[in-house]
Amino acid sequence: MRVTPRRLAWGMSLWPPNLFSGIRVRRFSDDWTEAVVDLHVNRFTRNYVGTAFGGSMSAMTDPYFFMLVMHQLGRDYVVWDTRGEIEFVKPGRGVLTARFHVSPEQVAELRARAAGGAKVREWFETTITDSSGDVVARCRREVFVREKRRVTESQLADAP
Repeated sequence: MRVTPRRLAWGMSLWPPNLFSGIRVRRFSDDWTEAVVDLHVNRFTRNYVGTAFGGSMSAMTDPYFFMLVMHQLGRDYVVWDTRGEIEFVKPGRGVLTARFHVSPEQVAELRARAAGGAKVREWFETTITDSSGDVVARCRREVFVREKRRVTESQLADAP
C-alpha cells in the first residue's frame, strides 16, 4: 500500500506519542513540500505552570523536515533527522502551529551535493506560532542525506 500525504497525516496524528501529547498533523501537501502540525495545549498536555510543555513543542517539530525531504528524494537516499534546537520565545497556550516547507529547489541541491555517496547535513528552520500569530518558539532541525550505497556502487560499475 502506497503512503499518501493524507494517510501519513492521519497515521501520524494517531501515533501514540503524538496522540497523547496533543499533536495533530493537519496536512502534508500532495507534492511533499509542506506539512502543517498543531499542538493542542489543554489540561492533559500542559506543564506545571499551565503552558505548552517544551518537550511537546520539540516533538511537534521532530520528524517533518526529514519526511518532506525523504518523500521528495525517493528511495535511493538515506535521510535522517540528526539534531534539533529550539528557542522558547514566549509561553504557549491554546493551539500552537508549526509549518514546514522544503522546496523542490532545496531538494535538488541536496541531491546534487549527495551525488556519489557524499554525506550531507542541512539545517531547516520553522517557527511555532499561537492562534494570534505570535511566535512562541523558533526551531531548527538538521537533516542528514546520503545516496544509498547500492545506487553509488551501481553508478561506479556503469562508468567507463
